[in-house]
Amino acid sequence: MTSVTEQQTDVTSAVHAIADRSRAAARLIAAANRAAKDQALLAIGEALVANRAGILTANALDVEAGHANGTSKALLDRLSLSDERIEGLAAALRNLAGLPDPVGSLERGQTLPNGVRMRQVHVPLGVVAAIYEARPNVTVDIAGLALKSGNAVILRGGSAAAHTNLALLDIIRGALVASGLPADAVQSVDEYGREGANVLMKARGRVDVLIPRGGHDLIQTVVTNSAVPVIETGEGNVHIYVDRSADPTMAVDILLNAKTHRPSVCNTVETLLVHRDAVATGDVLRALVAAGVRIHADQRTLDALPDGVQADLATDDDWAREYMDLDLAVATVDSLDDAMAHIRRWTTGHTEAIVTNDLGNAEQFIAGIDSAAVIVNASTRFTDGAELGLGAEVGISTQKMHARGPMGLRELTTTKWILQGDGQVRA
Repeated sequence: MTSVTEQQTDVTSAVHAIADRSRAAARLIAAANRAAKDQALLAIGEALVANRAGILTANALDVEAGHANGTSKALLDRLSLSDERIEGLAAALRNLAGLPDPVGSLERGQTLPNGVRMRQVHVPLGVVAAIYEARPNVTVDIAGLALKSGNAVILRGGSAAAHTNLALLDIIRGALVASGLPADAVQSVDEYGREGANVLMKARGRVDVLIPRGGHDLIQTVVTNSAVPVIETGEGNVHIYVDRSADPTMAVDILLNAKTHRPSVCNTVETLLVHRDAVATGDVLRALVAAGVRIHADQRTLDALPDGVQADLATDDDWAREYMDLDLAVATVDSLDDAMAHIRRWTTGHTEAIVTNDLGNAEQFIAGIDSAAVIVNASTRFTDGAELGLGAEVGISTQKMHARGPMGLRELTTTKWILQGDGQVRA
């Protein structure tokens, strides 16, 4: 019988071998020109569409298991693929192929007074690892972004999407080989379970950057336990403030889109703050309830609920919560300053929005809110890599590092300083 220690040693050796193969593949991908990378992206997209039946069959197994295990409605939505979503993944890859190659792009450059020619250029990170939950679309998005930015990637997609991720991985690797690029540019440690993820988190020196994408518990586990540098993607406790001057029609349209368009994603609004004199409040609450939204309100809002609107009394848990469902916390505030104070207390630093016809209040909100994305008179659903022209995203970073907000191609690069001289020496 194999001991626990021997099993752990076997997993460690296996994951380290995967990382070493990724390191070798990263060197080849980093040297590939744009044409080769774009051809591979297009090939992956075509292969996904051509093999959609197999993908959907594998996905159905995961969704069925999710139902049996009592997986929440929000996570089941993230887990589920369809013909339309597969087409969307292929379209995102085609979009990536059409974007400029970040590798080698110039950050800055000049000739120094001593004649040395200096350039700072973008280069790949190297080996990027991603740990994420039941999001098979992330498998494709991260693989595509890593490839275009010249990186190799190691994936840990979780047991809830095991069948789907395995099918996607086989398709991606096959398309890479057919395109003349190394299959090991995209690998997975899913077969090694949680122990594989633990080894990946400790593989400093073999893995350059680790990106967690998921709920609070997953992110904090990675941040706490990883020896590999982490780019932290954050939860989305997203706020919208409806100012006193807000147009009711605009406010209704924005809130309905931000809450009901796809409730299970991180850029969905979770807290609505309304000015005590906002004429839009009644219309907004009636529209949300008619759309099936469950309201959790503070006492001031409860005391002034319009006819036909019911709500539960909100607690601190509601202000802190990322529902990822058709639930919404609502509070009445006396001023813009009070709204911003509430946001500062409860925000996760993801996205905040204001609906207003007052330019001064809009500018004050932009200046006073320190989240990764600040939006004026538009839905919070626009905090998204594809919507912002990035092609796709690895995640939404809430850290104050080089990568903040939606992480696209440029955020998967670092920089290199290049100095070219003619024999100069430092005095």
